[in-house]
Amino acid sequence: LTRVRMLASMGRRSVERRLRKVADELIRLRKEIVVIDEQLQQLADEADDAALRALLSESPAAGPEHRHARAHADAMAEHRAHVLRRITALETRQDELLDQLTGP
Repeated sequence: LTRVRMLASMGRRSVERRLRKVADELIRLRKEIVVIDEQLQQLADEADDAALRALLSESPAAGPEHRHARAHADAMAEHRAHVLRRITALETRQDELLDQLTGP
């Protein structure tokens, strides 16, 4: 009986340790999303400005500048989506670990 309690206690500590790691990672990723959102807004604004310049410009160089700026904004949007998927997966994992702590 004592061995069973000891194993249960070790299992609980292991779950708590994993839960702390998941929580720390969620905090880090949520802070990262704030930075990404700021950068994405800036990149989108730059891409819009470049598109407007390309539209109004008679210079053939304006088109590639616009495409380059749009590619940067699109890449940041993709990175944002990746981070959001990671956050969703970690929230699911966090729920599973909490269930392990409170379950039978």
